[in-house]
Amino acid sequence: EVQLQASGGGLVRTGGSLRLSCAVSGLTFGEAALGWFRQAPGKRREGVSAINSRTGRTYYLDSVKGRFTISRDNTKNTVILQMNSLKPEDTADYYCAASTRMPTVAAWVHSWGKGTQVTVSS
Repeated sequence: EVQLQASGGGLVRTGGSLRLSCAVSGLTFGEAALGWFRQAPGKRREGVSAINSRTGRTYYLDSVKGRFTISRDNTKNTVILQMNSLKPEDTADYYCAASTRMPTVAAWVHSWGKGTQVTVSS
């Protein structure tokens, strides 16, 4: 059974930083495609960032490019999303996701972690 345990959300002011972590178990981490989605109230879930653990290839939503960085620690089976220069529009529940392909679309995700809330105050 694939398990994804996300942590690191919280409340921060505009311009601040947060670091989300996702501990992954139940799959071959080095072969997995992992990512982060977010969902704000009343909006659809959108892919924020993704990484192919085998190749290191990454994806970023246009609105977070240059501010967010995704990385993985293959020794700890953890994927990390470093979020800098946060804006109020980044406020959402963030979900860790696993897929057999780059998880940029929710329909491609086979396993979800529980959401972690990120709130950016103005």
